[in-house]
Amino acid sequence: MSKTLKYISLSICGAVMAVCLICSYIAGRSQRKSMTCERLEVKVLDSLENRFVSDRDIRTILDRTYGQYIGIPADSIDLVAIEDIVRRRSAVLDSEAYITKDGTLHIDITQRKPVVRFQKKDGGFYADAQGYIFPLQSSFASHVQIIDGHIPLAANSGYKGEITDPVQKEWLEKIMNLVNFLEANSQWRDIFVQIHVAQNTELILIPREGKEKFLLGQPDRLEEKFERIRKYYTAVLPEKGSDKYKVVDVRFKGQIICR
Repeated sequence: MSKTLKYISLSICGAVMAVCLICSYIAGRSQRKSMTCERLEVKVLDSLENRFVSDRDIRTILDRTYGQYIGIPADSIDLVAIEDIVRRRSAVLDSEAYITKDGTLHIDITQRKPVVRFQKKDGGFYADAQGYIFPLQSSFASHVQIIDGHIPLAANSGYKGEITDPVQKEWLEKIMNLVNFLEANSQWRDIFVQIHVAQNTELILIPREGKEKFLLGQPDRLEEKFERIRKYYTAVLPEKGSDKYKVVDVRFKGQIICR
């Protein structure tokens, strides 16, 4: 096939597709004009993992912010505006609104998935795997890694968004690398339940069981440091017993210092 014929063929296909889309849109608009919104159905797609958002929450938000939608023509409902309203809720990652032929307004919601909880003296907040910060939710507490102590972030309990200060952002990125490292390894995720930030910003890992506190230092050289922690659990602990040491220092290369 010559380039000219190929170009003509592609142009015709494109024009046909465009006509089909326009016809579909017109048909949908025509159908919606004769349809009334009868009910609302909210579906939280990941409700088994977290329960930050409920059907009742969304109904309350729409009634307060959007206004009437039940009993009015479907084509007069601003679906984009509804999606934007729902997304403003701090625990919502995404929302999709659409109306089906039976007059049901559907809102499908995906929640943010926290992987860490920062606890400061003046309150706490979550962060997801990308470091996006959002407030704690009164309706549900997610069982995730906890970081407390001298947290060098200016965010407060009501903060939502990304950290913009370069120094704070760099620290948060390193912390999230550590948290994601723990999350990716079921052994470490089960052992360590809390991370404490000392005044010098060095990190102390606190296990679920045992009296030991592990001095990790800065969140770098993770593979190397956790290999030393593994050696402590597999070699030192079986020989010395669980009550022997209170502090295990793995900050320095080639050394496990127990006190």
